[in-house]
Amino acid sequence: MYTIYTQSPCSFCLMAKDLLQKNRIEFMEISLDYDESARKLLKEMGYNTVPQIFDEEQHIGGYNDLKLKLTENI
Repeated sequence: MYTIYTQSPCSFCLMAKDLLQKNRIEFMEISLDYDESARKLLKEMGYNTVPQIFDEEQHIGGYNDLKLKLTENI
């Protein structure tokens, strides 16, 4: 299952979630707006932008990285 870390307002977050839905990929959204521990975790990992997308434990990156990954798998 994919995990996507988001924050409002973020057009890339919306596009990433839309891309996952269009590809029928299940995902769990963690909003940094409401989860301070998730915000701290991402910062400790060196990520300063959203979305940050993971496939299980594998870091994919942001929206453009997700789009590239999904087009490579076609």
